[in-house]
Amino acid sequence: MEAELISESIDWQRVFAELDEFGVAPTGPLLDRETCRRLRSLYAADEHFRSRIVMRRHGFGSGEYKYFADPLPDTISALRRSFYGRLASFATSWNERMGIDRCYPPDLDSFLAECHADGQTRPTPLLLKYGAGDYNCLHQDVYGAHLFPVQLVILLSEPGEEFDGGEFVMTEQRPRMQSRAEVVPLRMGCGALFAVNDRPKAGSRGDYRVKMRHGVSRIRSGERFTLGIIFHDAK
Repeated sequence: MEAELISESIDWQRVFAELDEFGVAPTGPLLDRETCRRLRSLYAADEHFRSRIVMRRHGFGSGEYKYFADPLPDTISALRRSFYGRLASFATSWNERMGIDRCYPPDLDSFLAECHADGQTRPTPLLLKYGAGDYNCLHQDVYGAHLFPVQLVILLSEPGEEFDGGEFVMTEQRPRMQSRAEVVPLRMGCGALFAVNDRPKAGSRGDYRVKMRHGVSRIRSGERFTLGIIFHDAK
């Protein structure tokens, strides 16, 4: 299915409401199994990527991931453009609620031009690969001054068939309160949109900021692949 048709099939009213309330919103199915397998098969071909990160070397967890090089595969590029177009005005409204003077242009090319003008020129979509015992520590994907506050994750493996464990986890750090955890169950080909860093939360005295982090719990068996689509580029 074309990326535009995929984005049109999503209940955006629900997604925006859940992003506001919880900082994360499942999208439902985005890719069929054949496409998932095709994308994860790219991992073995280094010519598609600009770098490989082994998490344990950096204290990020256990497992590894690769950042795609330009030009991005067509499926990933189309998803990135389509979802950015749907999210730009919503992301601007989040900034307004947090008192951040940053409006996002309506199309991805214009936003990336702003990133590139300040030295954020390296593409950030990535494939993540986990085996038994691997995990990803709670973190934020911030790569420079230009930051788009929402990103997309798509699971490329089937839980219960190809791996066990490996749940997608988010935490919400609230001012003067204990952190709240959210586990987001996903199936193969399904995605979730989630907050990258700060997001606004409605309170009794108006909006306030909460800090979000995301990670992956320990893989108990098998192998898990994930596609991450980040909308800002990196320095």
